[in-house]
Amino acid sequence: MKHYLIEFRFHGYAKKYSKKLCYDVAKKFKVKGVTRKRVVPHISLFGPFTTKNERKMVSEVAAIARKYTSVPFTVKGFSYFDNPMNKVIYLDIKPSEELKELRYELARRLNKVTNSKSVQDRKSKDKFYFHATVAFKDINGKFKQIWHYLKKKEEPNINQHLIRITILKGRRILHEYDLLQKRLLTRRQALDRCIYRKTIEILERKSKPSKSKRKLVEKRKKISLCGKIKSLLTKKK
Repeated sequence: MKHYLIEFRFHGYAKKYSKKLCYDVAKKFKVKGVTRKRVVPHISLFGPFTTKNERKMVSEVAAIARKYTSVPFTVKGFSYFDNPMNKVIYLDIKPSEELKELRYELARRLNKVTNSKSVQDRKSKDKFYFHATVAFKDINGKFKQIWHYLKKKEEPNINQHLIRITILKGRRILHEYDLLQKRLLTRRQALDRCIYRKTIEILERKSKPSKSKRKLVEKRKKISLCGKIKSLLTKKK
């Protein structure tokens, strides 16, 4: 029976930063747990799991995703799971309340139509560990060295938005739900660069401050500048 996974794939600077970090650690410490296959920086949202009703599972994911537009979170710092047999070093994720709610609702609905292999999928809204793996599997003997190396680096603080929810079947994309375009994509559509570019364009438009907000910022800058000039003139007198 095929295994499935629900995840979010990084985009923009967060994707570049995470990917480079994984390869840097792998090369420097000669570990291959993450880089053995193509590195796809992501956050797991549910699974891995099996299901006897793929259509129902996809329908549930789409129904939940339809309620959201773009979900903010921050990639902030490093952390690790100190498992005795399999330590994991990861980029820590500071989730917004929206991301917590989205993940929790996915878990509640999908646990009814799937058989999840992850204990994380039974955790409450505030107990789930959002993370993006940097190194695992073959790092136990080199854990302290890798951790010391990362702690000397400047900690990342990257704002990111969840814009698509990816459904994997095996290691292949089965579907993606695009939160900004409000549509369920086939594998071919999910990999289409033109469709993806449209998603990013929508995100960029939404991220730009409104005209009224820009005017308010400009007004504050002018007031601040006037204040500095007055202060300088007063000092000269």
